[in-house]
Amino acid sequence: MENKEQFEDLIPKPSSIYFKLWKAKQKIGKVSKNAKNPHFKNNYADINALIDEVEPILLEFGLLLIQPIDEGHVKTVIIDCDSGENLTSSMKLPDIQDPQKIGSAVTYFRRYTLQALCCLQSIDDDSNLAAEAVRNQKPSISDERFDKAIEAIQNGTAKLSDLDKFNLTETQRKVIAFL
Repeated sequence: MENKEQFEDLIPKPSSIYFKLWKAKQKIGKVSKNAKNPHFKNNYADINALIDEVEPILLEFGLLLIQPIDEGHVKTVIIDCDSGENLTSSMKLPDIQDPQKIGSAVTYFRRYTLQALCCLQSIDDDSNLAAEAVRNQKPSISDERFDKAIEAIQNGTAKLSDLDKFNLTETQRKVIAFL
């Protein structure tokens, strides 16, 4: 049996941390609000829920999540284990002497820097339903990759139906209408 190249194998894939984070975000979806703030009477996703939802998916794409405290700043860093590239979000800690209050601030800032860095949304209902909806969405395809795909289709190394797995722009749909 001949090992035939798949359509996506013919299209170069970016290897930047941004591409990996984009792929990871497609799987992360929205995070459930699992904790209640009695003071403000609102719900939120606590740091453990965020990490439980985000970290396994980041690791799947070769991205390491760390949250060090550095020179009075709480930092959230996502590192691409292949290239060493990293993205950082940080917040300066307030000048607090009480260890319990500073611990609360660290936890709070870890949560917010992670949410900001990954641009996370949260919902009140089951996050699995929201994540599943995001997972089922078709990814877009860049114009450059689309052009290479069209070339592969015209050369006979790919099929037009291979483009069905992508959410095409109006312009891209017009191009394939002429094939």
